[in-house]
Amino acid sequence: MEYLSVKKVAERYGENPATVWRRLQNNPAFPRPVKLSPGCTRWRLADLLAWEVTLQAA
Repeated sequence: MEYLSVKKVAERYGENPATVWRRLQNNPAFPRPVKLSPGCTRWRLADLLAWEVTLQAA
């Protein structure tokens, strides 16, 4: 399973890392990150890909 940092998620969508955190707060459909350890929060790539599919279908 592959995990992405907030920086990598931001790069994937052409956004600033702060925008990713804001999207997380304001969009309930946006995938939730996983806390792997204290100070280490990551997103599952599979969750992001599934979310992208729902955006394309809409």
